[in-house]
Amino acid sequence: MRSILSLARVFAGRAGALVLAAALLVAGVAPASFVTAGHAMTPAVDSESQFEFISDFQSDALPPLPCLHSTPIACFGADTIRAAYAIQPLLDRGITGAGRTIVIIDAFQNPSIDSDLARFNSFWNIPAPPSFTVLKPYGVPDFDPTNPKHLGWSQEISIDVEWAHAIAPGAAIVLVEAKSEADVDLVDATSYAIRHNLGDVITLSFGEAENCAAPDVLGKQHAAFNAASARGITVFASSGDKGAARQSCDGSSLVLSASTPASDPKVTGVGGTHLLADGTGAFQSETAWNTASGASGGGFSTRYNRPSYQAPFQPNKKARGVPDVAYNADGSTGYLAVWNGRGGLVHGTSAGAPQWAGIAALADQAAGHRLGALNQRLYQIAKGDAYGSAFHDITAGDNTFGGISGYPAGPGWDPVTGLGSPHVTTLVGLLAIDGGEGEHDGGSGGDAGGE
Repeated sequence: MRSILSLARVFAGRAGALVLAAALLVAGVAPASFVTAGHAMTPAVDSESQFEFISDFQSDALPPLPCLHSTPIACFGADTIRAAYAIQPLLDRGITGAGRTIVIIDAFQNPSIDSDLARFNSFWNIPAPPSFTVLKPYGVPDFDPTNPKHLGWSQEISIDVEWAHAIAPGAAIVLVEAKSEADVDLVDATSYAIRHNLGDVITLSFGEAENCAAPDVLGKQHAAFNAASARGITVFASSGDKGAARQSCDGSSLVLSASTPASDPKVTGVGGTHLLADGTGAFQSETAWNTASGASGGGFSTRYNRPSYQAPFQPNKKARGVPDVAYNADGSTGYLAVWNGRGGLVHGTSAGAPQWAGIAALADQAAGHRLGALNQRLYQIAKGDAYGSAFHDITAGDNTFGGISGYPAGPGWDPVTGLGSPHVTTLVGLLAIDGGEGEHDGGSGGDAGGE
């Protein structure tokens, strides 16, 4: 078990690591045949470095944490990230995700998630979600506190649930737990959520190198994302936390690879940035995330051709580029999360994907219908005059990491931070006016029953 780090260490700016997840996936033209085998999708970093403890909370009152309101901010709470990305004005107008449902896919379970979420809400004075449902459609093993995989994924669950809720406090949440971290099980859980129409937005904070997933797994996953698009369901996935690399299939090294499921053209891949804000959360500047602890995942798919929506933006005429968008992911500006009654600082692209899911829930409510697969509309916005007001264009930094040469950030889209991070009030307004890929509205919280 990891030791609890002192608050002094955190306040000194060494806040660390809950870089959990990561990833993109999908293999394009493979048939959606029955899945017979699969590798384990792993978090972007080893699970033992995903969460940096800062305190055992003895009450539901937030202890004084100078990192939350230092200048520049050294760790974000719900209040300051809402300020930095211009989310609060929407919440003040009643755009909270009400009437919408966010679906979170993770592996194994988190026995403390109800109390973790309640304490997190107490800290930021956020009401409980209108409903919070946990589904285990194929069963999950008993939680083993000595199993590093169980610990890592339970931490991921806390991050995903708490931070999706922080952005869209009026949205319902459905947590779907896969029976293991094997890609076949995660794809089955994702397919279940889509088939049963469990919500409007799905977030995936996991991934692996594209060539490590079996063709039949990728085929089934791609079919599921096509089905999500047909139902008007928006899907986000983290782009990875190892720059232009992913772990090799045997886990022994890093290899140049895009991450799946983020690389699927029907998925909006979320990269990482280093966000600077003042003590109130006011946006100051942003660069690509690249530190000793990780870097924004990004690059080019070997499974998918370049989709038409990317044609004006990236020079690789053959390959889908990732990520599509970005969000703060740096450990020196991480997020406070609650796990198993303990406070910790978390970071990584796995924290950005659920927050983008919250943004999509806000946009769905503002539009009055599901917006579906968002990429085509996001890139359309980026082609117009509104780009500079809807996105923060990240032009500095790169994602070379671990000895694997990556790519530079630059004006417009790049394979490090995509189109950039959001100015949420403006972006949601544009999405709500013009809609996404069709104007579907299959309704949230569909059949949660059997097959």
